[in-house]
Amino acid sequence: MAEKAEKSSKTKKSWFDGLKAEFKKIIWPDRKSLVKQTGAVVAVSIVLGMIIAVLDFIFQYGVDILVNISF
Repeated sequence: MAEKAEKSSKTKKSWFDGLKAEFKKIIWPDRKSLVKQTGAVVAVSIVLGMIIAVLDFIFQYGVDILVNISF
């Protein structure tokens, strides 16, 4: 039973050591490019949100017209 606990402990330690080593390999962006990329993501999100809102309004208006047609 002790061997299993020891093996589990070694596995966890080696996993965290590997994780630490991988984090050291990450190349983090500099502040300027991070700000530019964040701005681009925010701008695209706002534009897509507005396009979806306009399409939703158009479809809702069209469905309302079709529902209220009286013969």
